[in-house]
Amino acid sequence: MPNYYFKEIWSPLKLIGVRFYRDDDNYLWVKMWSKQRRRVGS
Repeated sequence: MPNYYFKEIWSPLKLIGVRFYRDDDNYLWVKMWSKQRRRVGS
């Protein structure tokens, strides 16, 4: 499994537990509550 470095992006959804991240390759990832991060889009 590759190593990723994430930078968290602020959004109003953070208040309800939905967090967005950008990785090294500028892909967007989402983490909802206590679930794993998953990549959004292609």
